[in-house]
Amino acid sequence: METPTIKRIISKIREYVIILLVAVFAALVIKTLFLEAFKIPTASMENTLLVGDYILVNKIVFGVSTPSNLPFTSIEIPTLRFPAFREPGRNDVIVFKFPGNRDELNPSSNLNYIKRVVGMPGDKIQIINKVLYVNNKVVDLPENGILKSSRIRIPGDGDSRIFPKGSNWNEDFYGPITVPKKGMKIELTFDNFYTWQTIIDREAGERISSNDGKQITINGVEATVYTFQKDYYFVLGDNRDDSMDSRFWGFVSDDLIIGKAEFIYWSFDESLIEKSFFKLLSGVRKDRILTKIK
Repeated sequence: METPTIKRIISKIREYVIILLVAVFAALVIKTLFLEAFKIPTASMENTLLVGDYILVNKIVFGVSTPSNLPFTSIEIPTLRFPAFREPGRNDVIVFKFPGNRDELNPSSNLNYIKRVVGMPGDKIQIINKVLYVNNKVVDLPENGILKSSRIRIPGDGDSRIFPKGSNWNEDFYGPITVPKKGMKIELTFDNFYTWQTIIDREAGERISSNDGKQITINGVEATVYTFQKDYYFVLGDNRDDSMDSRFWGFVSDDLIIGKAEFIYWSFDESLIEKSFFKLLSGVRKDRILTKIK
């Protein structure tokens, strides 16, 4: 038989469990629908973002999607995408799901990337001698961006890693290439097939396009044109010479975008972790805390 003391203890435990469950549920809702915290792991966005910056990402602005899996399980569920307040804009710093390496149908790693949007759907992108041109107009490097002018590759010195396959471009002399736009039609030829093959297959979710040297087929039917089903974006790191970005693996489709990077809420110089305790304390970058990302 339970005594009054045991009943009070059980009641308190039940109360704390309910509070904990409500807190966990609220945190999941906020993380899923509103804001999410990310840590900057690489130098690709220096000096706009530094390794050890902790940022908040606005997930509502571009239209958040509900999870595709039940929390903590691999059980797939239907997703719902909420209306966007606006589309991603040129110069926005965005967080997105990595679309995969250049020739991958599905990404081999489940990673989130952060880069700056430089090319909108339908834009023509070209880089000449490290200078970015969008629709034939020069786009200046971001205020805190970095270029190492001492290292410039010459035109025609093709990098085998560069997107698209066989382009003979490099990171300093790139393009021109047009960013795909929803509803945009392209003519498919033997010369440009490998430029678009992976994107076509990703839109279908499986390998449906082929080129046997005699004809190009999509779903086994000969094809001379293709109409894109999604909007895409071309993204670059602000640290141009130390960034794996759209130059290497291609475009970012709109459904992969998680949100807009808004604020740095904490920043710490991780290079001091293995040094003395006093240097560790001085590693907090106070001037970066609660600053807006531009």
